[in-house]
Amino acid sequence: MQHGTHFLDSLSLGKIVQIRERILKAQAEGKKVFRFESGDPNFGLAPHVTAALKKAADEEKTHYIPNAGIPELRKALKNKLATKNNIELPSFENVFVTNGAMHALFCAFQCLVQAGDEVIVPDPMWTEVVENIKVARGVPVAVPLREETGFQYLPQEIEKRLTSKTKAIFLNTPHNPTGAVLPKATLLEIIRMAKERDLWIISDEAYEDVIFAPNKHISIGSLAPDYQHKIVSIFSFSKSHAMSGLRTGYLTAVDPVLMERLHKIMRCSINGVNSVAQWTALAAVEGDQSNIGRMLGEYQQRRDIMIEALTGIQGITPFVPQGSFFVWATLQPSIYKRLNVKDADELSNTLAGLGMGSSPGDAFGATCADSIRFSFSCSTQMVKEGSVVLRQLLSGGPLR
Repeated sequence: MQHGTHFLDSLSLGKIVQIRERILKAQAEGKKVFRFESGDPNFGLAPHVTAALKKAADEEKTHYIPNAGIPELRKALKNKLATKNNIELPSFENVFVTNGAMHALFCAFQCLVQAGDEVIVPDPMWTEVVENIKVARGVPVAVPLREETGFQYLPQEIEKRLTSKTKAIFLNTPHNPTGAVLPKATLLEIIRMAKERDLWIISDEAYEDVIFAPNKHISIGSLAPDYQHKIVSIFSFSKSHAMSGLRTGYLTAVDPVLMERLHKIMRCSINGVNSVAQWTALAAVEGDQSNIGRMLGEYQQRRDIMIEALTGIQGITPFVPQGSFFVWATLQPSIYKRLNVKDADELSNTLAGLGMGSSPGDAFGATCADSIRFSFSCSTQMVKEGSVVLRQLLSGGPLR
């Protein structure tokens, strides 16, 4: 059957998915696998959150709900944003509950970007950000993040790429995949540039709670209350509360036109987030928050184990993440020669065949082909065992 070409045919399903399939194939063949490609927290829900999930189901809260979210959750999120993120919103109606942060990104770009509009993005960047800009018929404009500057999103590099077609500046802190965290000075410079050109700011803060001392997370929306109408802040329950499968996120919107568009795109795309998931999220945001600190302590232990394993290997330089649960490492030609692979892509694929997960740099952008990402979102025990194996694989001779 002939379908012809379609715009969606130009999008990628993502190399991380392909690597995952190889890992699962290796597992099915009986190999021991280490899920260092996955970005899914291994933790279970906090007990009070699990109880809320069961209670919502028992009370048959399984029917249609308001398109933008149940009022109880939106009110709780408005309070959370004020007390934790220092983002003051006029009303709970400025909070929109989405089907995870990815859906929030989809909605934001669909509502703000028109054909030919340019959106400034860091490179490397989580693939789906760029793809969602393309789905909105926008043009992603990459700002390379470099090892020598700590993978910082430099304002002077952003400014060089601003044109008459620029519609928005996108930022992600803590950053996936490098783990870099943006300081206040950078955020203030982004606000300055946006104000001077009347640009939108779209801020992905999904990893706000996975941040390692002495670094601190600052929401850009807290620094410009007078510009709140042009800032979209995006958050997720997936990382903070290990609720990735419950697909619950949220975004802020103050501009009336944007709010009206959001209602429309959400109605046409999901018609409301899973009702039981929303009542579960309410318990997560209003209840005991100690589970966040417990998970962070585990992440820090895993981070240190993985960094130690990767340090001192010829041809690979790991960057110590300031936030997130990823280790981003730069590769030199010597490691390719020693391991008998032509590039990072082949290295990642070869490791996957051996049961070792990773993600090649070019899965995240055009300027980072000689890089690789390892995740420590799997169990601490897997990180301990896998880091030993990973060091052995990367320290030795040819992998095949």
